[in-house]
Amino acid sequence: MRRNIPLFLILAAAPAAVFAAAPTALGIFDGWGAFRDPATPRCYALASPSATIGRPQVKAYASIGYWPKSRIRGQFYVRLSKARAPDRELRLTIGSRRFILTGNGAHGWASDARMDAAIVAAMRSAPSMSVESGTATGGAIADTYRLRGAATAIDAAALGCAKLR
Repeated sequence: MRRNIPLFLILAAAPAAVFAAAPTALGIFDGWGAFRDPATPRCYALASPSATIGRPQVKAYASIGYWPKSRIRGQFYVRLSKARAPDRELRLTIGSRRFILTGNGAHGWASDARMDAAIVAAMRSAPSMSVESGTATGGAIADTYRLRGAATAIDAAALGCAKLR
C-alpha cells in the first residue's frame, strides 16, 4: 500500500481557477476538512485516502455534501484513485457494514438518500472505511480512509450550510 499526500497538499496543487471562487474552510479535523462554497451554495466534508493500492491515476477523495437550495443533506460521494470497469461492483466497507455504490468511471455515490444516511451513521462509529473495485485491465482499486475527525467535519459542513438558502 502507498500513502497519499495530505489534504492540504491536494488543495495547494488545485488549479488557479478553483481558487477564483474558493470555498471557505470551516475547519480541518484530523485529516478531514469542512468547507463552505457560498457561490453555489454548498458545504462539504472532504478527505483524501490514507492509503491506496497501486499507482493512482487521479486524486481520490471522499466527501459528504450539503446543497441547501436543492434540499440535499449528507450526500456521500467518492472519487476513486482509478477508473473502474463498468461491469465491476463498487463496494464501500465501513466497520462491519458493506454498501454497494452506484456510479461510473472513477465516481461513486449512494443509490438513494436512505443509503446516504446509513453511510454517514456508519462513518460516525468506525475507525476507517475502504472503497474497492477493479479496473478494466484487471487491476485492483482499494482506497482506504481514516475516519477520525470525519464526524466533526460532517457536522461542521452541516452547520456551515444551515442558514444558506
